[in-house]
Formats: sequence, structure tokens, C-alpha cells
Amino acid sequence: MSRWPWKQWIEPLSRIGWNLFLITLGSALCSVAINGILIPHKFFSAGFTGVALIIHYMFPYFSVAVIYLILNVPVFALGWMYVGRRFFLYSIAGAFIFTGTLIWIHIPLPVHDKMLSAILAGIIAGVGSGIILRSLGSAGGLDILSVIFLRRFSIRLGTTILAANSIVLVAGAGLFSLEEALYTLIFIFVSSYMVNLVVTGLSQRKAVYIISPKWEGISKEIMDRIQRGVTIIRGQGGYTGRDEQILYTVISFRELPQIKQIIRGVDPSAFVVVTDTLEVMGNRIGNQPHW
Repeated sequence: MSRWPWKQWIEPLSRIGWNLFLITLGSALCSVAINGILIPHKFFSAGFTGVALIIHYMFPYFSVAVIYLILNVPVFALGWMYVGRRFFLYSIAGAFIFTGTLIWIHIPLPVHDKMLSAILAGIIAGVGSGIILRSLGSAGGLDILSVIFLRRFSIRLGTTILAANSIVLVAGAGLFSLEEALYTLIFIFVSSYMVNLVVTGLSQRKAVYIISPKWEGISKEIMDRIQRGVTIIRGQGGYTGRDEQILYTVISFRELPQIKQIIRGVDPSAFVVVTDTLEVMGNRIGNQPHW
């Protein structure tokens, strides 16, 4: 009699549970910011949540949670067509989870200064949105559109959120108060920054260019000590006309201090350029999003 294949069931279930946990945690943080700060101060918000808040302020008897869920219906089709079935299914679950947290989580945050409130709400909501996007899904709304733009046009998540919300800000300023719209702009800016930080900040890859006559020693040390591949680019000095060997490698942010130490140890006079990367594809060092 054959054994029950526990591992074949446990691994997928644990992965599903982990992703739903991330969506729930992120949704809870966003709901704390919305119900604890944004609504008491009459601020707006990002994307579909911002539209839902504007409608709620105009017609208070409509719940923010219900409006948000209704607004999400059309974008689910886009998620299915342009991102994938897995992301689509997780996003449906995320939209319902987010709606539920909006209904059930009401934690008052006693911050009365509007500037501090906008900053705090941006931090909480940005971390929450980033945690959601670290999962295999989203909470729906602008998150789906942001992922589509990232996959098709390599536009950062936070950049899409910031750009798209200019429409919400203009509508809010026209319908309500320019002052509230400006505080909301601060909230959106902080939130967008935190989204980028949480999603790609710690996995940010650095491209390093090294020009040194001791390139062989530097290359060997990089491959031996941090196990990163090195590409040798043949170049020529523009002034001297001498042939140059340019080392090119991609490392994680955490490895940057170590590679600097390696270069200084072999050739303190080496010419080094370190640049940020948007996305890196590859099995060992890649950080391309997982949606």
C-alpha cells in the first residue's frame, strides 16, 4: 500500500497560506491607515481607495469597503489577460480580504497634527501595500494596473501609483479642499516611497563597473569570495589609447560593502562605477517580480 504524498500537498498549501497571510497583514495595515487617519482627517487616498473615499465623503451612507469592491470588478479582467491566472485568483481573494479589513478594523490613531498624520498614514499604508505586493497577488484596484505597467513597460510600482493619483488629487481638490488635497499628496508620496522600499529596496541589485590594471586579481576575488559572475569587457582608453579590461558584475545591495573592500584590497586606485538597476533577470541574482 502506497503512502499518502504529504509533501505534494503540504508545500502548495503552505505557499497559499503564506501568500494569503501577506495579503491579510498588508490589508490590515492599510485599513488602519484609512480608518484611523484618512477618514477622520478627511484625506483622500491612492487609486481606487481614493475614489471610494471621495464617493463616501459625498454620500456617507455608502460604505468605503463596498464601493471599493464594486470598483474592482472591471480591472479583474485586465489582471486575467495581462498578468496571469494565479495573480488574478490571489487578487480576487485580496480584494475580499481588503474589503473585510476595511469593515472590521477600526483602530483610532490619536495624531492631531495633519502633517504628521499624512506622513504616518503614508508609512503605514505604504508598508501595507508593499507587503501585499510581496505576495503572489494584490488587493485589487490600482495594484493590478501597477503590476501590468511594471511587466509590460518596466515602470516602477510606486511611480505608477504616484502618477495615477494625480487625477484623484485634482478631483478631490475641486470637490472639497485644496488643503486636504495637498496633505493627501504628502500621504501618497510617502506611501509610494515605502512601496518601492518594501518591494524592491532590500533586493535592489547594483551594477558595478571596474577599471584596473589588476583586473585579474579583482575578478578572481569577486568570484571566489562572493560567488558572483564577472564579465570582462574589452575597451580602450580615450586619452591614452591603451587597451583596457572593464569588469562588469551585478550584486545585491548587501554585497556592495564587501565588493568595495575587495577592490580596495587589490587596487586602491581602481576606477569604480556603481549604478542602480530596475530589474535583473536570472536564476542566481535576478530580482524580477514574481507576478
